[in-house]
Amino acid sequence: MPPVLRRIHELRGAFSPEQAQPALAQLLDPRLLGGLDAATALLEAAIASDRHIVVVGDFDCDGATACAVGVRGLRLLGARHVSHAVPNRVTHGYGLSPHLVDDLAALAPDLIVTVDHGIACHAGIAAAKARGWQVLVTDHHLPGPMLPPADAIVNPNLSGDGFPSKMLAGVGVMFYVLLALRRRLRDAGRFAAQAEPDLATLLDLVAVGTVADLVPLDQNNRALVGAGLRRLRSGKGCVGLRALAEVAGRDVRLLTAGDIGFALAPRINAAGRLDDMSLGIACLLSDDPGEARELASLLHAINGERRAVQQQMTDEAEAALARVSLDGVAPSVVCLFDAQWHPGVVGLVASRLKERLHRPAFAFAPSEPGSAQLRGSARSIPGFHIRDALAAVDSAHPGLIERFGGHAMAAGLSLSIEAFPRFEAALREAIERLLAPELLQAEVVTDGELQPDEFSRAIAECLRDGGPWGQAYPEPLFDGRFDVLSWRIVGERHLKMELSMQGMRINAIEFGGWQGRAPASSVHLAYRLVPDDYRGGDSIQLVVVHRQDLAEADPDARPREAAMPNC
Repeated sequence: MPPVLRRIHELRGAFSPEQAQPALAQLLDPRLLGGLDAATALLEAAIASDRHIVVVGDFDCDGATACAVGVRGLRLLGARHVSHAVPNRVTHGYGLSPHLVDDLAALAPDLIVTVDHGIACHAGIAAAKARGWQVLVTDHHLPGPMLPPADAIVNPNLSGDGFPSKMLAGVGVMFYVLLALRRRLRDAGRFAAQAEPDLATLLDLVAVGTVADLVPLDQNNRALVGAGLRRLRSGKGCVGLRALAEVAGRDVRLLTAGDIGFALAPRINAAGRLDDMSLGIACLLSDDPGEARELASLLHAINGERRAVQQQMTDEAEAALARVSLDGVAPSVVCLFDAQWHPGVVGLVASRLKERLHRPAFAFAPSEPGSAQLRGSARSIPGFHIRDALAAVDSAHPGLIERFGGHAMAAGLSLSIEAFPRFEAALREAIERLLAPELLQAEVVTDGELQPDEFSRAIAECLRDGGPWGQAYPEPLFDGRFDVLSWRIVGERHLKMELSMQGMRINAIEFGGWQGRAPASSVHLAYRLVPDDYRGGDSIQLVVVHRQDLAEADPDARPREAAMPNC
């Protein structure tokens, strides 16, 4: 391990190769996770009696991958009668709702298994139980004061659960249920006359869902994600994920957690945002390469539509914010609603506003065109627990929020359109009371400067492959001062620069960096060092995350063209 990579891992709290890149053998024991005895007893009895198990997913990437892992895993473990379903964002709303239960009746399930939801679905679970169905909840979201009336619940965030990692995504919880079920079946002698199923074949899906849901990559999650990435890179991933990588223009042999977050996950998520997540789940469950490519192409097209809708909504949100900001300073919380917005994209708008303004952000849209019911998404800044803020509003104003749930950095909620002004006022009061002012000061935290001899292709590849990197275990980020030799605009919004430092010439790109003003002749950059695969050979480039101009730029300057040597 090169010294620069060792230093980076140590800055993140990993002081040995085993901590930096944990192996599957270091996974926490499933027996530590509460609720598994009851859950696996339900599943063992259902498999033995050939009962109909229906895995109910969710309309985001974590829910879709968890659904695929549940269906594939249960079939591997001997279940012959397994189906799946997923709520439609517009017609059913979130999770296992009574409306969804009514529609599931046509499937005649014996056992419902929720994945990535259920802990807040009291009414839906009660409706399922009233029909005589058993219900197993697998979830990772924070529970409310009362638990739903399920037959079994597996959730590392339940009060009193001693599982050392509370960071499992929904797909990780379902994977642990399958590990425990395999152990139970093994102890019962079910594999005496046959090979034991290899659940490692599901780790590519586990990795995608874990990265997509932005859960912190603690050591346990890094072991899961690292194993899944190795499977994908070796060409052993499921055909759906390989097809998604192909339509996204990613080389599966070099796939990173960043590629999952910026290429694969958005295409899966797009189905649930604008269309029907059953398309995404079908792609993940397909074993036919031709069918998978067709579904991946459809998801790619839906994602293109999603990007256009998101850009329009974000532009409208920023225009609205400019009208309400105080003396050019954004308020402590951003809370916006537009009757024309799409409910499937409000989370992305909230995320974009949060990133640009460094404020907690809420975005609302009608649950369907013309509806008086609003669906909202919230995104928070580091150090501020957004679900706790919603709980404070709910406690002070009972009934104002109809439903809410989530975790520290993201949450969802629903309320009536007439309640929106009162909610906005209550939210602002709660956040101004709970939010420490210093948290509103954005910080760019880097791993320091690179030495001249570290600007190399070998180091860039080492940094790329030295992860997995992700939430709470960030990708290496460096900073330094550079002179700008030339610059030009590419793709209308991106800034391409040729830089110099201590006699070296280095290419750099700042995505979305063109704001109608030329960069200064001297800049301080926070950047990532990456291989430049477009140029090939030994080429590298800097991906600029933040730029601070150190000298006044000429506002009338035109792009300066210069030869771009391979560096």
